[in-house]
Amino acid sequence: MLEILLCSLLTILPDYLYRRYGQGKRIGHEITLYSVWFELRWGIVTCLMLAVGLITVIFYNHPSTTNATLFFRTVPILPETNGRVAEIYVRLGGDKIAQGAPIFRLDSSKQDAEIETAHRKIAEVEAAVVLANVDIQTNDAKILEARSEHKQTLDELQTKQELRARNSGTVAEREIERLENLVAGRLAAVAAATAAREGAQTRISVVLPAEKASAQAALAQAQVELAKTVVRAGFTGHIEQFALRVGDIVNPFMRPAGILIPEEAGRKAIQAGFNQVEAQVLKVGMIAEITCLSKPWTVIPMVVTSVQDFIAAGQFRGGEQLIDAQHARAPGTILAFLEPLYEGGLDGVVPGSSCIANAYSSNHDLIASGKVGTGRSVVLHAVDTVGLVHALLLRVQATVLPIKLLVFSGH
Repeated sequence: MLEILLCSLLTILPDYLYRRYGQGKRIGHEITLYSVWFELRWGIVTCLMLAVGLITVIFYNHPSTTNATLFFRTVPILPETNGRVAEIYVRLGGDKIAQGAPIFRLDSSKQDAEIETAHRKIAEVEAAVVLANVDIQTNDAKILEARSEHKQTLDELQTKQELRARNSGTVAEREIERLENLVAGRLAAVAAATAAREGAQTRISVVLPAEKASAQAALAQAQVELAKTVVRAGFTGHIEQFALRVGDIVNPFMRPAGILIPEEAGRKAIQAGFNQVEAQVLKVGMIAEITCLSKPWTVIPMVVTSVQDFIAAGQFRGGEQLIDAQHARAPGTILAFLEPLYEGGLDGVVPGSSCIANAYSSNHDLIASGKVGTGRSVVLHAVDTVGLVHALLLRVQATVLPIKLLVFSGH
């Protein structure tokens, strides 16, 4: 409507003034309701052509969309394991929770039993270490005893051998052989006692520490499993749709306990979907404006920080059937991310709110660079200037939209 009024000032109004004062025609006489088209046909046709051209220039170079929303991510509240709820630490919903704070706890009887088993295993290994030390002391005593017997037998053998050397008939050959065998047996007893001591020492230094480390690892694993029974908030946020009760069974794959919404969700940027034909115009750094239903009668200055390189309507999942283009959904939009131009710009705007967004092209730098001719500079100035019409339209929408919804929505 504003475009038509603006164009009419350049076409229909001069045509009418010429007819009225240049040709002396009067409304109600020569210019009547039936002769308006014939009398003002040139102005009307020119006005319509200019209006269409102006609207095209405005909407192409200064994109606008009503598909703008403060999207935010929600995180389901899920435990890492199945279990029955034993205790709940928060209210039923709408509660704010800090990062790391507990939300609910599952029954931990199994994990407690595993921890107790691991503690018992560690105590058993420590007792085995004490017993092995006692075995070392016992083996030390056996080594001393075996060496003493070996020494005694060896001395007796040497004495008998000396007597026999002096008088061959005094000591029998059989006695010498018996003592020699006995010395070998005593030496073997010393070796056996020494080997037993080394085995006990190896058990203390290698086997039992490995068993204790395994028991400690089992304890650590059991403690980790116990910690999993307490579900905590991964970040500061709000808990919604939390209707869990003590005794409920929670499944991480099928039955979440509720939803956790990050505190900063939907408060940093707004996502706006612009028409595909404006893909070549949308650029990072463009100044934009939005007005949202949750903050009526307010126009918020924004800046385009990112433009998505893909259109969601073209995505597909691989399968066993070929894709037919005619089965594609309606043409998708170019997704742009808008952030407040000033700090706190989105204060008061509720995340998820529906908004209207305008983006404005600026050719000032190109004109100031001197790389374009005079004619093109004039055209670019005109393109930048008509953005004022779009800004006025947005402010009219911001003024009328709450009244339209509250008064004329039919409720």
